[in-house]
Amino acid sequence: MTKKVEAAVVEKRNAPFELKQILVDDNPGPKEVLVHIVASGICHSDEAVRVGDAGDLPLPVVLGHEGAGIVEKVGAAVDGIQVGDHVVLSYDYDGTCDNCLAGQPASCVNWGPLNMGGKRPNGQSSFTKEDGSDVSNFFNQSSFSTTTLVQDHNVTVVGKDVDLRKVGPLGCGFVTGSGTIFNTLKPEPGSSISIFGTGAVGAGSLMAAKVAGCTQIISVDIKPNRLATAVEIGATDTVNSAEVDPVQAIRDLTGGKGVDYAVDTTGITSVMKQALDATGINGVFAPLAVSQQEMTLVPFNDLVGAQKTITGVVMGNAVPQTELKRLISLWQKGLYPFDKLEKTFKFADINAADQASTSGEVIKPVLIMDEDYTV
Repeated sequence: MTKKVEAAVVEKRNAPFELKQILVDDNPGPKEVLVHIVASGICHSDEAVRVGDAGDLPLPVVLGHEGAGIVEKVGAAVDGIQVGDHVVLSYDYDGTCDNCLAGQPASCVNWGPLNMGGKRPNGQSSFTKEDGSDVSNFFNQSSFSTTTLVQDHNVTVVGKDVDLRKVGPLGCGFVTGSGTIFNTLKPEPGSSISIFGTGAVGAGSLMAAKVAGCTQIISVDIKPNRLATAVEIGATDTVNSAEVDPVQAIRDLTGGKGVDYAVDTTGITSVMKQALDATGINGVFAPLAVSQQEMTLVPFNDLVGAQKTITGVVMGNAVPQTELKRLISLWQKGLYPFDKLEKTFKFADINAADQASTSGEVIKPVLIMDEDYTV
């Protein structure tokens, strides 16, 4: 059985999003959930796939991996998720490998095939065109659709008092930033951090660093308006790297020591190196961007001599089913004001929303698929 839906399809590399009528399998199999999408954030990773910077995902594809919606159907062997539940969607994982069983699903040994393979775990397509040809999915989620078929591990159930038009972006951009702080860097209260880039991931890192007790939070960007926003959500200092050398500026702000921790969200070769250089002795650097750019190091000079560490982090090393609820709780208490960074767009305006994200005009665009939804 299939259901006709409206979805934003990318037909080939660098092609625009096209709203099309396609078919979704609306007969969920074991461990599958059919979700009516209310809203979805646009993430830089969607754009990276569209233009080909994130590898060779099979095309055509329905992108989107920051969805929020309402459960329409559940398949067999699905526990804790019921028809009518309000949910936020995140990445998929198998739940059975050693890393998943150790509580680290972001390190799932099958993370790549599950999230970037374009097919459901059973090898079938979630979406087809009316001629029967396959359309790939993304993150086993594909939230750029009015209805989508996901795996139960994609799903986090939230309270029905939570506005689904706001919380979708918690599923990737914000949880990647915040989880990097809470789950990997784990900065000590009173420590210092520099965050290069003020998009959703950088903002998520910033807000989490404030919650974690960092007393010096330095935001680095080239756009004055975004640096001003960073101050509004918790930055103690800002550096405009178009005007000054950010490494020297950060050392000046830290009494010559450099920061304890650094995060880069730009993926630009020179900026990643600046972020590393801005850390002090025993500093830890986390590069987070989806980028194919390289960074050249002299290990003894850049790492060994000052005992620095570079650490990789996927999806904030977060367990979505607990982490998203933590972020919602922090938001409801006024401690994680991510919604200040959002701007809503009609689904039909997806290309304008994508351009607003790419240009930096909007930190987090959110597409509204269900205009009739109310809390």
